[in-house]
Amino acid sequence: MLLVSTTHRPATDLGYLLHKNPANSHRVELTFGTALVVFPEATEEACTAALLLEIDPVALSRKPGDSRSAVLEPYVNDRPYVANSFLSVALGRVYGTAMAGNCKDRPGLAETAIPLVARLPVLPAGSDESVRRLFAPLGYEVECQSVPLDETFPEWGASRYFDVTLRGTVRTKDLLAHLCVLVPALDAKKHYYVDKAEVEKLLRKGDGWLKDHPHRLEIAERYLHRDRSLVRMALDRLGLDDGRPVDDDEPETAPAKPVSLHGQRHDAVLEALSRCDARTVLDLGCGEGRLLQKLLKVKGLDRIVGMDVSYRALEIAARRLRLESMTPKARERIDLLHGSLTYRDARLSGFDAAVVVEVVEHLDSARLAAFERCLFEFARPRAVILTTPNRDYNVLYEGMTPGAFRHPDHRFEWSRAEFSDWCASIGARFGYSVETAPVGEVDPQYGASSQLAVFRR
Repeated sequence: MLLVSTTHRPATDLGYLLHKNPANSHRVELTFGTALVVFPEATEEACTAALLLEIDPVALSRKPGDSRSAVLEPYVNDRPYVANSFLSVALGRVYGTAMAGNCKDRPGLAETAIPLVARLPVLPAGSDESVRRLFAPLGYEVECQSVPLDETFPEWGASRYFDVTLRGTVRTKDLLAHLCVLVPALDAKKHYYVDKAEVEKLLRKGDGWLKDHPHRLEIAERYLHRDRSLVRMALDRLGLDDGRPVDDDEPETAPAKPVSLHGQRHDAVLEALSRCDARTVLDLGCGEGRLLQKLLKVKGLDRIVGMDVSYRALEIAARRLRLESMTPKARERIDLLHGSLTYRDARLSGFDAAVVVEVVEHLDSARLAAFERCLFEFARPRAVILTTPNRDYNVLYEGMTPGAFRHPDHRFEWSRAEFSDWCASIGARFGYSVETAPVGEVDPQYGASSQLAVFRR
């Protein structure tokens, strides 16, 4: 839903600007659903236009040529409920004339900046700072309130969705253009193929403001799905390079890049896995598939399965792994599952090994207990390789507040002694031997940044 309001006098001029009579409802059929415009208020003092977009997820899942349904659960996702590229397309269809700046009944009105308020009740954005960074430089006063994952269970914490209100004195056509570009840029999950036509659309809708936006490169990258050739094309057309290379070329003399802590964790997991004589492996909490990419390169692994609770992360993983272009034989080796680590799941049984990289610290005590039973008692792989942050090491991070966690979603962070005690209790309860090791550069007093355990049944 998108609400656009004004207190301009007379406020009902908003109907002329949007080419919609406030006395009527206006319905537009789209390939993915239905757009409806209604005016819940329309007086001389205040007027509001509500664009309600109803998306049919079943129809989307049956879209011809969409092979995602063969990999991921197509019916369970956030697309019908959040502001995303579907809304951007609907804006172009429903308010296209207004976005072009045409208003024959009030010729000068379309070029007049008036007080406008736009509200997006559910906007996927990752953080409120991301919303402010993109909209505030355009002159908007931004209100951004986090939407909880579930109001019934506040302990679950915040979601990546925000209730956003934008206020400013701006031309209606500019507000609509800003929304058309920045809403899908914040979500970064377009529902259609991105090609050169998207560059033209970006430049057309960004005319007059994108070139001067302090975060234009970020906007271009996210709007164009980080396709570097398309981003380079857009910047060239704008006469910009932002002082940073957009292509993937590196000078021949470029120094070797140090391995990140994330990379060191993966290396440690792969080395431990090589000692487990595993032919089938689970990546639990696989996220966007970075470790799965490396597992695919390991010879001798006949079956690799990644599971995550985030449907969005699994879609990114599917693209990262290029599942659609794999040969049938290669495709048989890997699968992605949508599921929770805190529910018993028969699909996780019978594997030689499971890897759990930086996951357990995101679970509260009740869900951690459920995870322990689901993995070690019911799935019961022959080996489990698990990593988690070392709280002792946090004092070495400059600027980190004492007692704070490294990530806002962490529910705890174990010291080395606490981790050792937990590992020993798991081994005793479920019949596993355990070895622990540091991951990353080791400080003589505080240990390494991460810690690893290898459980063997």
